[in-house]
Amino acid sequence: MPAADHPLFVTTPRNLEGLLASELSALGAGDVRETRAGVACRGDVATAMRLCLWSRLGSRVLAQVGDTDGSDADALFRGLRTLPWEYHLPPEATFAVDFVGSNAALRDNRYSARLSKDAIRARFDDLGLAPPRAQPAHPDIRCNLRLARGRVTASIDLSGESLHRRGYRSNNGEAPLKEHLAAALLVRADWPSIAARGGALVDPFCGSGTLLVEAALMATDTAPGLLREHFGFRHWCLADADIWRGLIAEARERAEAGRRKQPSIMGFDRDARAVSVARENARRAGFADAVEIVQRALDDQPRQPIALPAGLAITNPPWGRRLEANRPVERLYMQLGDWAREALPGWRLAVFTGHSQLLAALGLRSSHVYRFYNGRLPARFGVYELSDAPTRAGVDSTVTAPAALVNRLSKNLRHLRRWAQRERAGAFRIYDADLPEYAVAVDVYDGNDGRYAHVAEYAPPEKIAPRKAEARRRATLAAVAEALALPAERVVLKIRRRRRSGSQYERQGDAGLTTVITEGRARLRVNLSDRLDTGVFLDHRPLRQRIAQEAGQGRFLNLFCYTGAATVHAALAGARTTSVDLSRTYLGWLGENLALNGIVADDRHTLLRKDCTRWLADGGDGTHYDVIFLDPPSVSRSQAMRGDLDIQRDHVTLIRDAAALLREGGVLYFSTNRRGFRFDAQAVSAAHLNAEDISAATIPPDFKRRPDIHACWRITAG
Repeated sequence: MPAADHPLFVTTPRNLEGLLASELSALGAGDVRETRAGVACRGDVATAMRLCLWSRLGSRVLAQVGDTDGSDADALFRGLRTLPWEYHLPPEATFAVDFVGSNAALRDNRYSARLSKDAIRARFDDLGLAPPRAQPAHPDIRCNLRLARGRVTASIDLSGESLHRRGYRSNNGEAPLKEHLAAALLVRADWPSIAARGGALVDPFCGSGTLLVEAALMATDTAPGLLREHFGFRHWCLADADIWRGLIAEARERAEAGRRKQPSIMGFDRDARAVSVARENARRAGFADAVEIVQRALDDQPRQPIALPAGLAITNPPWGRRLEANRPVERLYMQLGDWAREALPGWRLAVFTGHSQLLAALGLRSSHVYRFYNGRLPARFGVYELSDAPTRAGVDSTVTAPAALVNRLSKNLRHLRRWAQRERAGAFRIYDADLPEYAVAVDVYDGNDGRYAHVAEYAPPEKIAPRKAEARRRATLAAVAEALALPAERVVLKIRRRRRSGSQYERQGDAGLTTVITEGRARLRVNLSDRLDTGVFLDHRPLRQRIAQEAGQGRFLNLFCYTGAATVHAALAGARTTSVDLSRTYLGWLGENLALNGIVADDRHTLLRKDCTRWLADGGDGTHYDVIFLDPPSVSRSQAMRGDLDIQRDHVTLIRDAAALLREGGVLYFSTNRRGFRFDAQAVSAAHLNAEDISAATIPPDFKRRPDIHACWRITAG
């Protein structure tokens, strides 16, 4: 087996993969690739041992032995028996097997681990070698086996135990952060750069001191594994003792040099026991004199600017479980925000918590809000740049996200998230003027480049003072950013004003902010910035699904087709499609949507640039269709049209002309979002057409607050 280069995999908690990939590249790993809950890379023996010693963000470093069939017990045993375990496990060592993953044939991980252990020993028997002895508790080497998609990846755990166990923590204290998560927060807040320029660090809720110690390790260039007594690679056949001694010597020299230029690091906590634990942890890490830890409550913190070089205040305040009933947690966060504004002018504040509404209670405008997990608990990490000038408590020009709106947005998002994933709805509405004082509609767009929020404000009444309306608008945007954990540039605002003339698709800008969403099988391009409507009407999602099912292998006609989302769904279902619209822009957009789905606009999928009203009046193109979708604008006065369109006035004519193009047994769907629309059932019936109001059945769950968002009829020949 070649010893120069090995496939490695470094595990890490969720959402740390990108940070870990950057760290591994800096440590000399090659071919670095992010995957779920870890990073794959390559490296020689020295690199593998260096990762174990220096990785602050990784959990385990796994050296791959090989992979094999894991479809059932027999295949697993045979496959593992062929892997070159003799290159990795010395006969005198003890070993244990950790098996993760299951399938229909291998359901019990304990059984799979025992079977794997026997297969490894059988490999040595086949070669006439003395097999290593299995020892589940405290083995010399742990073998890591992971089953996924019928394949088992077999590796040697070079870490031995998780790398977050640095060796300095004497007592976890209450609600601790694991060390690699604390390190990730410090990296996200850019502590290494702040420390390099001499900035200080303060933690006003330091608890057991994990953030303080990890900050000191980073600032002094101390390897996080330098205090550990055991690594899994110490009994690995390929490990080189001379290389390891050299790595340790280099790490000690760097730590000694780094401690001569350590910046100020201070921690505070109201709990005497937590302070005692934090001091002991700092002592065990070698920072007894370098990290100052004081018992002091936030209420007792001085309000004048702190006498330290401006740097980073980073903290993990209580999340609510440890507070007395008469001291709401929101009040504590408000106090933290007030103290930071007064005591830390020019500093950066970073706050880790489990609830977006607690970040909102700080009363600060975040520069970034990141998603993390503390174990299995979802968490948020807000980063704030504090003004150079201190302000009095309660007097500040920054925007406070209203807690009631943050709570409602968060609740609605939790309620709809699983539904959206199940339905493959890449865009959905989470709020529609639920609270009267915040009259906006908020749509989530999960695009191919990440999440966006689209905020459409219903124009405030003229009696509302412009300054008050602007303040409420800014507060609303802050709440959306906090609740969805989005930076400001991913929250897009539109203002819905009553249109007295023109088209419902009026242009509002030319920023060109586009992304691609999924909807069922379809991929659709949306433009979030340039028009009030983004290119797909979210409330028509069930109607598009119905159209795709009924169009089948037949012919589908999309009138006033806009960007053609219904056409894409019908085409994916196998239908031949014809799409008609007067706008060259929207027909071009439809062409892009078809191409996104691997569909060519050819004789099976025709795009016609026509005035739909005139085209229908002239009898169309002579083709008859199985399914027709008629969704005209409420009003249109395009210069390219002959005359104008008013859907209330003209809907019977449009329906009659469109129905004339139906095949026998065909169906016409007519939809409108005109408020106060009155369907002329008598006139439609007089045209020998049957019309069934299916509006309620076509309103998706995310629009249940607005059952009048559109009206829809299913029309067939009488």
